[in-house]
Amino acid sequence: MLPIDPQADRARRAWVDCPRCRDNRDCDTCAGSGTCTAHWRYLLAHSGRVLHLQCPTCTHLWDHDSGFGKR
Repeated sequence: MLPIDPQADRARRAWVDCPRCRDNRDCDTCAGSGTCTAHWRYLLAHSGRVLHLQCPTCTHLWDHDSGFGKR
């Protein structure tokens, strides 16, 4: 298990499904597209529409294409 990135900041969060632990799969708030207080991810950085994230539950690191601005 990786440690939490030293640049991680609770104030920079994203609500994206973690591809490893899927800890939000049974959460009604997440299913309703809400901003759940338990199932957020650290937003470490972004490159255009690609988000660089870390899950605080399982510490998995991954890149997520948000699709923002895609035509």
